Amino acid sequence: MRNEEKDQRERPGRLRVALGALSGLLSGFAALAVAELVAAAVRPQSSPVIAVGAASIDATPAAVKDWAIRHFGTDDKLVLQLGILAALTVLAVALGVLAVRFRRIGAAGVLLFGAVGAAAAVGRPDSTGFADTLPSVVGAVAGAVLLYVLVGRLTTVRPSPVSTPGSATGQAGQGRPVSTGWDRRGFVLTAASAAAASAVVGAVGRSLDASRGRGAIASRDKLVLPSPTSPARPIPKRARLRVPGISPFVTPDSDFYRVDTALVVPKVDATTWRLRIHGKGVRRPATYSFDDLLRRELIERDITLTCVSNEVGGPYVGNARWIGVRLADLLAECGVAPPSRGGPADQLVSRSVDGMTIGTPVEDVMDGRDAMLAFGMNGRPLPFEHGFPVRMVVPGLYGFVSACKWIDDIELTTFDSYDPYWVKRGWARRAPVKTESRIDTPKPFARPKSGTVMVAGVAWAQHRGVDKVEVRIDDGPWQEADLAAEDTRDTWRQWSLPWRATKGGHTLTVRATDRTGAVQTDKRTRTIPDGASGQHSVVVTVE
Repeated sequence: MRNEEKDQRERPGRLRVALGALSGLLSGFAALAVAELVAAAVRPQSSPVIAVGAASIDATPAAVKDWAIRHFGTDDKLVLQLGILAALTVLAVALGVLAVRFRRIGAAGVLLFGAVGAAAAVGRPDSTGFADTLPSVVGAVAGAVLLYVLVGRLTTVRPSPVSTPGSATGQAGQGRPVSTGWDRRGFVLTAASAAAASAVVGAVGRSLDASRGRGAIASRDKLVLPSPTSPARPIPKRARLRVPGISPFVTPDSDFYRVDTALVVPKVDATTWRLRIHGKGVRRPATYSFDDLLRRELIERDITLTCVSNEVGGPYVGNARWIGVRLADLLAECGVAPPSRGGPADQLVSRSVDGMTIGTPVEDVMDGRDAMLAFGMNGRPLPFEHGFPVRMVVPGLYGFVSACKWIDDIELTTFDSYDPYWVKRGWARRAPVKTESRIDTPKPFARPKSGTVMVAGVAWAQHRGVDKVEVRIDDGPWQEADLAAEDTRDTWRQWSLPWRATKGGHTLTVRATDRTGAVQTDKRTRTIPDGASGQHSVVVTVE
């Protein structure tokens, strides 16, 4: 009998193990719900899932980041968050099962993961300090207490009756504790109550989180873009080709690529936003409000942006009409001079409200190109996903060295004294956009009919301009394509070539030549450290 009692205590049955796993899940759910509620009161970025996700992004090697962007595109952040939630689910189940036998250790495990979340939150570049640890800590305490209580309902113990030695009557005494089953009613009531309470707490947290951004949304909704002092010239009619399948000359906001590290899109109230300019060689440091920018001379320009993570023929390039203020004018007002005119700073470090740092050559910003602080995109205020209220736009440079979104700080420094976010992770300090072209139609592995097939796409060499595009069929000679009219040298150009397609498999390849005479190379390179190179090809089967 004593061996059976020992086995019952030391090896819980399958039902108790399953209920332990359920206890772990409910505790994990409660911990996250409470953490989200507290994060809504602190700030969304302090949520443990967001904090751990952001820390994971920071710690991920550049090659892995690049792989994620290639395979998941703009869904890479969603995939990361789902992965974190899946990992937390597995850990919650494991801790619940562990707690069935080792109740205190299981609860302590929940607290340990809360400490990990707190450390990740306080370690972020934009951390506000102790307050950022509260969601993880409070959520972990709630989860640990719930797990301890739930597992307690799975075991009810009483002293075992044993004969008192030397007793003639065999009176019972106090023996070792023995499991007598589990408190079914108590467990069900506690579990159901915890699940319902967690759902309510999570819903309240999400509602409060949504309300935090209402001021920012209202400030954007009320914004009426002023008429620019220097408007963009009308887009030439011949800049837009009427070829089915070709990229539109102006990329709609909803289709414009988004590549950044922000798991939560910052919602910044334009009425309270400020931009600080300071640092080396800044003789007159200044702080600007959003209204200060609106009252300045505004420029409007068509500019094509490209992400350094764009593979040859990839989708992370788009053309839009931007409105804002000249960045060079602001810098000049602050007494900044470029290195070519004796300025001591050669790097401009822009900082985002989420802690991102981006380094840009001062010379490029002040060499006469239309570098701007933009607050309008395609005739409307910037979308939050693209940097509202203000972002940087610099023609001719990849985004990771120029396109700081949600910008609130500009520091003048040197490349030798400071490495911004991406440089620390193996990317180049200077990264002019490479001359590239892409075949939009026909698509890879398309099966067009024999006869005349229109081959078309886009080519770009921002701040240099595209001078020529050529197409090669299989191993044949290069044929010059028809170029659409140029809007500006800072925008891409559409091109097309009618092809007399014959039956069978064919490889179509495109290359561009920029205005300096440089021909797009056929040498393939990775995106790291300064952008991919090579010639885009598609394989089709003509029927």
